[in-house]
Amino acid sequence: MNDDSERVTPLPVVLRPWISQLSAAASGGAPAHPVRAEAPDAATALVVRTTSDRTELVVMGPRTRAEYFEVSRVPFCVKMRMQPGRAQSLLGVPLRGIVDRVVPLSDLWGVAGDRLTDDLSKVGSDPTAVVGLLAATLMDQVRTRSRHDLARDELVRSATIALTSLTSPGSQVRTTARRLNVSERHLRNLFTDAIGIPPKHVARIARMRHVLAGVSQQSLTHLAAEAGYYDQSHMTAEFRRMMGVSPGAFLTGQLPAALPCH
Repeated sequence: MNDDSERVTPLPVVLRPWISQLSAAASGGAPAHPVRAEAPDAATALVVRTTSDRTELVVMGPRTRAEYFEVSRVPFCVKMRMQPGRAQSLLGVPLRGIVDRVVPLSDLWGVAGDRLTDDLSKVGSDPTAVVGLLAATLMDQVRTRSRHDLARDELVRSATIALTSLTSPGSQVRTTARRLNVSERHLRNLFTDAIGIPPKHVARIARMRHVLAGVSQQSLTHLAAEAGYYDQSHMTAEFRRMMGVSPGAFLTGQLPAALPCH
Protein backbone atom coordinates (compact mmCIF):
# COMPACT_ATOMS: atom_id res chain seq x y z
CA MET A 1 0.00 0.00 0.00
CA ASN A 2 1.59 3.20 -1.10
CA ASP A 3 -1.00 5.64 -2.37
CA ASP A 4 -2.10 9.20 -1.70
CA SER A 5 -5.24 7.78 -0.05
CA GLU A 6 -3.10 6.15 2.65
CA ARG A 7 -3.06 7.96 5.98
CA VAL A 8 -0.73 7.31 8.91
CA THR A 9 -2.77 6.95 12.09
CA PRO A 10 -1.79 7.05 15.79
CA LEU A 11 -0.58 3.77 17.25
CA PRO A 12 -2.32 2.25 20.27
CA VAL A 13 0.06 2.38 23.23
CA VAL A 14 0.24 -1.41 23.50
CA LEU A 15 1.58 -1.68 19.93
CA ARG A 16 4.28 0.98 20.08
CA PRO A 17 7.15 -1.33 21.10
CA TRP A 18 6.20 -3.70 18.27
CA ILE A 19 4.79 -1.70 15.35
CA SER A 20 6.66 1.23 13.79
CA GLN A 21 3.80 2.59 11.68
CA LEU A 22 0.08 2.10 11.35
CA SER A 23 -1.66 3.34 8.21
CA ALA A 24 -5.11 3.06 6.72
CA ALA A 25 -6.79 3.76 3.40
CA ALA A 26 -10.52 4.19 2.95
CA SER A 27 -12.25 2.29 0.17
CA GLY A 28 -13.88 3.79 -2.87
CA GLY A 29 -12.91 5.89 -5.84
CA ALA A 30 -10.03 5.77 -8.25
CA PRO A 31 -6.46 5.93 -6.93
CA ALA A 32 -4.44 9.12 -7.24
CA HIS A 33 -1.88 7.26 -9.36
CA PRO A 34 -2.48 4.24 -11.63
CA VAL A 35 0.82 2.65 -10.58
CA ARG A 36 1.80 1.98 -6.99
CA ALA A 37 5.51 1.80 -6.20
CA GLU A 38 6.58 -0.36 -3.26
CA ALA A 39 10.11 0.69 -2.30
CA PRO A 40 12.69 -1.74 -0.93
CA ASP A 41 11.99 -2.25 2.76
CA ALA A 42 13.70 -4.38 5.40
CA ALA A 43 10.54 -4.34 7.52
CA THR A 44 7.78 -6.91 7.46
CA ALA A 45 4.17 -5.71 7.42
CA LEU A 46 0.79 -7.20 8.22
CA VAL A 47 -1.90 -5.98 5.84
CA VAL A 48 -5.69 -6.28 5.88
CA ARG A 49 -7.48 -5.52 2.59
CA THR A 50 -11.26 -5.52 2.33
CA THR A 51 -13.30 -5.15 -0.85
CA SER A 52 -17.01 -5.63 -1.44
CA ASP A 53 -16.60 -9.37 -1.86
CA ARG A 54 -13.72 -10.50 0.35
CA THR A 55 -11.21 -9.79 3.12
CA GLU A 56 -7.54 -10.66 2.79
CA LEU A 57 -4.98 -10.82 5.60
CA VAL A 58 -1.45 -11.02 4.22
CA VAL A 59 2.13 -10.70 5.38
CA MET A 60 4.39 -8.56 3.21
CA GLY A 61 7.91 -9.86 3.70
CA PRO A 62 11.05 -7.74 3.39
CA ARG A 63 11.58 -6.38 -0.13
CA THR A 64 15.10 -6.33 -1.52
CA ARG A 65 13.98 -4.63 -4.76
CA ALA A 66 11.19 -2.23 -5.67
CA GLU A 67 7.94 -3.58 -7.04
CA TYR A 68 5.39 -1.74 -9.19
CA PHE A 69 1.70 -2.57 -9.33
CA GLU A 70 -1.32 -1.47 -11.33
CA VAL A 71 -4.04 -0.02 -9.11
CA SER A 72 -7.56 0.23 -10.51
CA ARG A 73 -9.36 1.01 -7.27
CA VAL A 74 -8.56 1.71 -3.64
CA PRO A 75 -9.75 -1.00 -1.22
CA PHE A 76 -10.19 -0.49 2.50
CA CYS A 77 -6.75 -1.28 3.84
CA VAL A 78 -4.96 -1.33 7.19
CA LYS A 79 -1.20 -1.85 7.28
CA MET A 80 0.99 -2.51 10.32
CA ARG A 81 4.71 -2.07 9.63
CA MET A 82 6.64 -3.98 12.27
CA GLN A 83 9.51 -2.60 14.34
CA PRO A 84 13.03 -3.84 13.47
CA GLY A 85 13.63 -7.30 14.91
CA ARG A 86 10.08 -7.74 16.20
CA ALA A 87 8.42 -9.64 13.36
CA GLN A 88 9.68 -13.09 14.32
CA SER A 89 8.09 -12.83 17.77
CA LEU A 90 4.89 -11.33 16.39
CA LEU A 91 4.49 -13.95 13.66
CA GLY A 92 6.14 -16.90 15.36
CA VAL A 93 8.14 -18.00 12.31
CA PRO A 94 11.61 -17.26 10.87
CA LEU A 95 11.39 -14.64 8.15
CA ARG A 96 13.93 -16.08 5.70
CA GLY A 97 11.11 -17.84 3.85
CA ILE A 98 9.04 -14.73 3.10
CA VAL A 99 11.67 -12.38 1.65
CA ASP A 100 10.32 -10.70 -1.52
CA ARG A 101 6.98 -12.46 -1.02
CA VAL A 102 3.43 -11.60 -0.03
CA VAL A 103 1.78 -14.56 1.68
CA PRO A 104 -1.59 -15.11 3.36
CA LEU A 105 -1.20 -15.23 7.13
CA SER A 106 -2.98 -18.58 7.01
CA ASP A 107 0.04 -19.99 5.15
CA LEU A 108 2.09 -19.27 8.29
CA TRP A 109 -0.51 -19.85 11.01
CA GLY A 110 -2.80 -22.43 9.46
CA VAL A 111 -6.27 -22.61 11.03
CA ALA A 112 -5.51 -19.70 13.39
CA GLY A 113 -4.81 -17.48 10.37
CA ASP A 114 -8.06 -18.56 8.70
CA ARG A 115 -9.97 -17.83 11.91
CA LEU A 116 -8.48 -14.34 12.25
CA THR A 117 -9.26 -13.56 8.60
CA ASP A 118 -12.85 -14.66 9.15
CA ASP A 119 -13.13 -12.49 12.28
CA LEU A 120 -11.79 -9.50 10.34
CA SER A 121 -14.32 -10.03 7.57
CA LYS A 122 -17.09 -9.69 10.16
CA VAL A 123 -15.92 -6.25 11.36
CA GLY A 124 -15.68 -4.98 7.76
CA SER A 125 -14.28 -1.53 7.07
CA ASP A 126 -14.16 -0.27 10.67
CA PRO A 127 -10.49 0.67 11.19
CA THR A 128 -10.79 0.86 14.99
CA ALA A 129 -12.26 -2.64 15.16
CA VAL A 130 -9.68 -4.02 12.73
CA VAL A 131 -6.76 -2.53 14.65
CA GLY A 132 -8.19 -3.71 17.97
CA LEU A 133 -8.57 -7.27 16.71
CA LEU A 134 -5.07 -7.35 15.23
CA ALA A 135 -3.54 -5.82 18.37
CA ALA A 136 -5.19 -8.37 20.66
CA THR A 137 -4.06 -11.26 18.47
CA LEU A 138 -0.48 -10.03 18.15
CA MET A 139 -0.15 -9.41 21.88
CA ASP A 140 -1.37 -12.96 22.50
CA GLN A 141 1.50 -14.10 20.29
CA VAL A 142 4.02 -12.02 22.23
CA ARG A 143 2.89 -13.48 25.56
CA THR A 144 3.91 -16.95 24.37
CA ARG A 145 7.51 -15.91 23.69
CA SER A 146 10.37 -16.79 26.03
CA ARG A 147 12.80 -14.36 27.63
CA HIS A 148 15.41 -15.67 25.20
CA ASP A 149 13.18 -14.78 22.25
CA LEU A 150 12.61 -11.26 23.54
CA ALA A 151 16.32 -10.76 24.27
CA ARG A 152 17.10 -11.86 20.71
CA ASP A 153 14.57 -9.37 19.39
CA GLU A 154 16.14 -6.56 21.37
CA LEU A 155 19.63 -7.40 20.12
CA VAL A 156 18.47 -7.42 16.50
CA ARG A 157 16.57 -4.18 17.04
CA SER A 158 19.64 -2.50 18.55
CA ALA A 159 21.82 -3.73 15.69
CA THR A 160 19.31 -2.53 13.08
CA ILE A 161 19.13 0.93 14.61
CA ALA A 162 22.93 1.14 14.63
CA LEU A 163 23.29 -0.10 11.05
CA THR A 164 20.64 2.17 9.62
CA SER A 165 21.98 5.19 11.49
CA LEU A 166 25.49 4.82 10.11
CA THR A 167 26.22 6.23 6.66
CA SER A 168 29.81 5.09 6.17
CA PRO A 169 29.85 2.13 3.76
CA GLY A 170 32.87 0.58 5.52
CA SER A 171 32.92 -2.03 8.26
CA GLN A 172 29.48 -1.30 9.72
CA VAL A 173 28.54 -4.89 10.51
CA ARG A 174 31.87 -5.67 12.17
CA THR A 175 31.69 -2.51 14.26
CA THR A 176 28.09 -3.14 15.27
CA ALA A 177 28.74 -6.78 16.19
CA ARG A 178 31.72 -5.78 18.31
CA ARG A 179 29.69 -3.12 20.09
CA LEU A 180 26.99 -5.68 20.92
CA ASN A 181 29.54 -8.33 22.00
CA VAL A 182 28.56 -10.89 19.37
CA SER A 183 30.38 -12.32 16.37
CA GLU A 184 29.59 -11.18 12.83
CA ARG A 185 28.47 -14.71 12.00
CA HIS A 186 26.07 -14.81 14.94
CA LEU A 187 24.66 -11.42 13.97
CA ARG A 188 24.13 -12.57 10.37
CA ASN A 189 22.31 -15.69 11.58
CA LEU A 190 20.10 -13.65 13.89
CA PHE A 191 19.20 -11.25 11.07
CA THR A 192 18.40 -14.07 8.65
CA ASP A 193 15.79 -15.44 11.05
CA ALA A 194 14.50 -12.24 12.67
CA ILE A 195 14.48 -9.92 9.63
CA GLY A 196 14.97 -12.29 6.71
CA ILE A 197 18.02 -10.65 5.14
CA PRO A 198 21.65 -10.16 6.21
CA PRO A 199 22.69 -7.03 8.13
CA LYS A 200 24.63 -5.57 5.19
CA HIS A 201 21.53 -5.73 3.02
CA VAL A 202 19.49 -4.05 5.75
CA ALA A 203 21.99 -1.18 5.69
CA ARG A 204 21.82 -1.00 1.87
CA ILE A 205 18.04 -0.77 1.94
CA ALA A 206 18.16 1.96 4.59
CA ARG A 207 20.51 4.01 2.40
CA MET A 208 18.21 3.61 -0.60
CA ARG A 209 15.17 4.67 1.39
CA HIS A 210 17.10 7.77 2.49
CA VAL A 211 17.81 8.54 -1.17
CA LEU A 212 14.16 8.05 -2.14
CA ALA A 213 13.06 10.45 0.59
CA GLY A 214 15.25 13.22 -0.84
CA VAL A 215 15.64 12.47 -4.53
CA SER A 216 13.07 15.05 -5.63
CA GLN A 217 14.48 17.85 -3.46
CA GLN A 218 18.27 17.44 -3.38
CA SER A 219 21.05 17.04 -5.91
CA LEU A 220 22.20 13.50 -6.59
CA THR A 221 25.77 14.41 -5.64
CA HIS A 222 24.64 15.70 -2.25
CA LEU A 223 22.40 12.69 -1.67
CA ALA A 224 25.18 10.24 -2.53
CA ALA A 225 27.54 11.83 -0.02
CA GLU A 226 24.88 12.14 2.67
CA ALA A 227 23.75 8.53 2.33
CA GLY A 228 27.29 7.14 2.48
CA TYR A 229 27.86 6.05 -1.13
CA TYR A 230 31.36 6.27 -2.56
CA ASP A 231 30.17 8.73 -5.19
CA GLN A 232 27.18 9.56 -7.39
CA SER A 233 27.90 6.78 -9.88
CA HIS A 234 27.91 4.24 -7.05
CA MET A 235 24.54 5.52 -5.85
CA THR A 236 23.09 5.52 -9.38
CA ALA A 237 24.19 1.92 -9.96
CA GLU A 238 22.65 0.87 -6.65
CA PHE A 239 19.46 2.77 -7.52
CA ARG A 240 19.17 0.88 -10.81
CA ARG A 241 19.69 -2.47 -9.05
CA MET A 242 17.12 -1.82 -6.34
CA MET A 243 14.56 0.38 -8.11
CA GLY A 244 14.81 -1.05 -11.64
CA VAL A 245 15.41 2.36 -13.27
CA SER A 246 17.79 5.31 -12.97
CA PRO A 247 17.01 8.18 -10.57
CA GLY A 248 16.15 10.42 -13.53
CA ALA A 249 13.72 7.91 -15.01
CA PHE A 250 12.12 7.37 -11.62
CA LEU A 251 11.56 11.09 -11.12
CA THR A 252 9.88 11.48 -14.52
CA GLY A 253 7.61 8.46 -14.04
CA GLN A 254 9.42 6.19 -16.51
CA LEU A 255 8.91 3.11 -14.37
CA PRO A 256 9.29 -0.61 -15.07
CA ALA A 257 6.22 -2.44 -16.33
CA ALA A 258 3.67 -2.70 -13.54
CA LEU A 259 2.20 -6.01 -12.42
CA PRO A 260 -1.45 -6.61 -11.54
CA CYS A 261 -1.98 -5.64 -7.91
CA HIS A 262 -1.42 -8.54 -5.52
